[in-house]
Amino acid sequence: MCTRYFVERQFERMNKYILEAEESPLFQRFAENGITKISTGEVRPTDTVPVIASDKRGSPSVFPMRWGFKIPSRQLIVNARIETAAVKPSFRDSWKAHRCIVPASYYFEWKHFTDETGKKTTGAKCAVHPDNDDMMWMCGLYRIEDGLPVFVVLTKEASDDIVSIHDRMPVMLPEGDVNKWISPITVPEAMLSDVLDKVSVSELT
Repeated sequence: MCTRYFVERQFERMNKYILEAEESPLFQRFAENGITKISTGEVRPTDTVPVIASDKRGSPSVFPMRWGFKIPSRQLIVNARIETAAVKPSFRDSWKAHRCIVPASYYFEWKHFTDETGKKTTGAKCAVHPDNDDMMWMCGLYRIEDGLPVFVVLTKEASDDIVSIHDRMPVMLPEGDVNKWISPITVPEAMLSDVLDKVSVSELT
């Protein structure tokens, strides 16, 4: 968790972020590296998507970013635990100064089971989003790799609404807290009490 989420281009609230990312001067640098479009629909690691972060003046802006940090001698890292991100070498600099928000329609999770032998298996695919909202605002961290911005999604212990499916979930904030999270002057630890726990889960057929 979280390794898949959905970006609904036909949804007006989401489409404005897609358009801003496509119109960003930064997108030309992605194009020079073979990335010709912003990913929509089901988003996977290494896809390039809209991400909200502070610009050089400290104002909220939308940028194209690729999902995943490259860590030497390790697989691509797409998530970071909020409990340890402030101290882990791969994330601590981003935690202090390069926080971002990843807008999404919902994320996917698969039911997990443990049989009598202790073997873990996966079951039905589910769509998850915050209660009473048709968009979600996932907290993330970003950095620059090979001249391009890349990001990871922060995760936390699962709330009661989803712990039966998986023991982790994305860190999500209300839309009203987006600008505060990405602000360079914010102390991120002070916002941890604001994260959302109530979610709706729909099993997909």
